[in-house]
Amino acid sequence: MKKTIVKAILVATMLVSVALGSEGPINAAAATTPAPAAGKTTTPAPVMTDNLSKYGLKKDVELPVTVTAGGLSYTLHKVMIYDINSSTAISLQKQYKFVDYFGAIVDPQYLIWTKITITNKSNKTIEHSNKDMLFKWRLFFENGGEAVLVDALSEKVHLNSKQALYDFKLQPGESLITYQAMYYKGNFKYLGILLSFNGESVKKYIVNRPVVKQ
Repeated sequence: MKKTIVKAILVATMLVSVALGSEGPINAAAATTPAPAAGKTTTPAPVMTDNLSKYGLKKDVELPVTVTAGGLSYTLHKVMIYDINSSTAISLQKQYKFVDYFGAIVDPQYLIWTKITITNKSNKTIEHSNKDMLFKWRLFFENGGEAVLVDALSEKVHLNSKQALYDFKLQPGESLITYQAMYYKGNFKYLGILLSFNGESVKKYIVNRPVVKQ
């Protein structure tokens, strides 16, 4: 009698499984998962584009910021300031082997790490190389306080590097999204981008109010 009852239960279970098909366990699991409340959506965490407030700088405009001069477009997506002896700066230095070829800054205090896009909107080649060593853009944090671009000696880095830009060459219509390092020594009073190319210079402020020390 007991065997008959057990067989009956097994047969019934098999029939239910066949009727549900492969979606049975999925639907059952879904049924136990609470649905989100009506009208509520999940908000993604904000992406950190700068740490300027850490140095007393309050943005007047939000990143990204684009400046165009003489057919060259420069967009600053991200700017992070690191103490030169911080773990992040040391890690970046170890990875890319940065060097200030011109010795413009002795004993830098900070490493500035940026994410940028550059676009050639002119009808001629734009480059920074042995043929044209002029820097096309600069970041200023106070009067005379320029962050100096540094080269990366790592074997990973090359012309038009997408990891740590120094030398580049863009044909008309060509764009490059990349990262770039700078050294800085000085105070933080504002943040301005100066873009100079083809006889035209344009300056745009991200922070245009001098920091007032309490």
